[in-house]
Amino acid sequence: MLVQGTSRLSEASISTDAQVADMSFSPIQMTVVSGKGGTGKTTVVGSLAALAEKKVLADCDVDAANLYQIVSPTVLESGDFLGMQIPVRDEDLCIRCGKCEEVCRFDAITVEAVNELSCEGCGFCALVCPVDALQMQSISCGEWHRADTRFGPLVYARLIPGAESSGRLVTMVRQKAEDVALQQQLPLILIDGAPGIGCVATAAITGTDLCLVVTEPSLSGIHDMERVGDLIAHFGVPMAVIINKADINQENSARIRSYCEQRGIELLAELPYDESVTEAMAEGVPLIEHQDGPVVAGIRQAWSRLEQLLNL
Repeated sequence: MLVQGTSRLSEASISTDAQVADMSFSPIQMTVVSGKGGTGKTTVVGSLAALAEKKVLADCDVDAANLYQIVSPTVLESGDFLGMQIPVRDEDLCIRCGKCEEVCRFDAITVEAVNELSCEGCGFCALVCPVDALQMQSISCGEWHRADTRFGPLVYARLIPGAESSGRLVTMVRQKAEDVALQQQLPLILIDGAPGIGCVATAAITGTDLCLVVTEPSLSGIHDMERVGDLIAHFGVPMAVIINKADINQENSARIRSYCEQRGIELLAELPYDESVTEAMAEGVPLIEHQDGPVVAGIRQAWSRLEQLLNL
């Protein structure tokens, strides 16, 4: 049984405003992930957001944030996310010697301009400049938002396409969500994580109290569920599973059940295929508010068990 008080983000990350809150209070953090995209992860998160009473929502899928589309946020605060550094040229100092262009392995700089998308931020060009005409400066790689919704506070962010430092942006979103939870004494942070096993997914998983994996009974779904399951196990985070569209391939659903049984992973629900899921997405509302049915019943069943696992 999981108990309240196991959130592992460092106290050093808490903002000055949050420090006025009761520091003995520590919210539980649950991340919903999927091994691959398109399994219905955000659909499940949207419905859990409608079911959970006291929580902060955090959309940590910063490369493709879309939870805000079904919770209708009112943005209260926004800010730039400063990511990697690129060279900035002082035109008055530059003597156009071309040394920066010679050493750049990424063809990101010439004596005339810097290509931000090609630059890897190594700083070698600034190091070799004989007149110190190049200085490394942080650039905006995205933006973050703190908002109110009818389901509670929401923190989300969007990374500029092709920008680096996505894992750091996820960490920022989680830190700001924890600030809100501490300030408002909300016991749960519900995190919509990214699909896959990259740095964005890893940053959303580490230090949480439970990971809920939403998968589907396809060969790619099973393969990628196993990969993200290994990642979750590596970080020692408890794991539970929901099978979405479980009836489209009974044999593969049985393989997922066997996987969970062999590893002692709790299978919370098997949701059937239902076209009302797509209809709810088109209307921009959580599925649970669109209409009742077997999928909604399964999500309610899953949430009832999650409340027990998280000791809410």
